[in-house]
Amino acid sequence: MNKILGNKTAIAAFVAPSLILFGGIIFYSIIMSFRYSLLDWNGFGEGIFVGFSNYAKMFQDKVFLRSAVNSLLLGFVTLVTQLPLALLLALLLTSGIKGEGFYRTVFFIPMTLSSVVIGQLWLKIYNPNYGVLNTLLGVLGLESLQRSWLGDVNTALFSAFVPIIWQNVGYHMLLLYTSINSISKDILEAAKLDGASGVKAARYITIPLVKPMLRTCAIFVVIGSLKAFDMIYVLTNGGPAHMTEVPSSLMFSSIFNLNKYGYGSAISIFIVVECIVMAVILQKVFLVKEESA
Repeated sequence: MNKILGNKTAIAAFVAPSLILFGGIIFYSIIMSFRYSLLDWNGFGEGIFVGFSNYAKMFQDKVFLRSAVNSLLLGFVTLVTQLPLALLLALLLTSGIKGEGFYRTVFFIPMTLSSVVIGQLWLKIYNPNYGVLNTLLGVLGLESLQRSWLGDVNTALFSAFVPIIWQNVGYHMLLLYTSINSISKDILEAAKLDGASGVKAARYITIPLVKPMLRTCAIFVVIGSLKAFDMIYVLTNGGPAHMTEVPSSLMFSSIFNLNKYGYGSAISIFIVVECIVMAVILQKVFLVKEESA
């Protein structure tokens, strides 16, 4: 077995079929979406070739521009909240805390649930009449803060962000938890002997050694935010007044509600390009930080 695992040709032979199938499906879908994006097509009959007019229309559409800004804002908010929180939880769990296995499971449970289930749960929490949030504010005497969280244009966007962050923290926590546990115990013991423990050990030993996983998690966090759809669809469906619209939800409504297949396909290509660009930028940022460290 070890001989096979060390043979790169054997590894390539086993991986190639799945890689070709997966890559073929992905690239075929992207190519077909790009083709449809050049058409004025309602999904039936023959489409009319219009070139890049769908893209021009897209960048003149205020709703699309708002959705693009919302997706970038979601990516930024999740990056600066979800990743630090996941890292903190991973550090706490690997510090020898009692009940480590229990807490690890509890934090990961939201990730095992369907986004539709999570969305329905948070709809009940945010409900303006009987929701937990408004009820708690009433008990605390903060009735002035009670509102329709998902129906108010001032609070809807960030209210929709909270469930997305909450659901995915456990996933990144588990990745970082595994990475921290893979660090050699000899390194940590040597650090203890040199007087580095607790916060110092985490800052100067643990975090630098898990930077590759932090980079991976950062890319997953941002790309996951840029293509977010299901939670937004369940919570607000892009409302009120398109305040929580993201490119994925706008693409869905354009294709399936308005039968604008060409325009919706142009938005899908934008999402693909946006994800690739952000992934490259994050790779570059982490490489620059690693080289300067």
